[in-house]
Amino acid sequence: MKLTWTDSEDIGLALLEAHPQVKPLEVRFTDLHRWVTELSDFKDDPKHSNEGRLEAIQMAWLEAWKEENEG
Repeated sequence: MKLTWTDSEDIGLALLEAHPQVKPLEVRFTDLHRWVTELSDFKDDPKHSNEGRLEAIQMAWLEAWKEENEG
């Protein structure tokens, strides 16, 4: 599956799988940007990100993380 900046839920799940021990709210946006672009299925232009897109990804990741860790 090809991921783009607008696929926040799918990216959130992929980040949960790639970084299961990381608490999403403790990740700086610079690291989040790098981790997203390093996902094997990510195929969008790294320059097309913005704060809103990164925040949406972080919130989707947080929701998935909560389900995994808080039951």
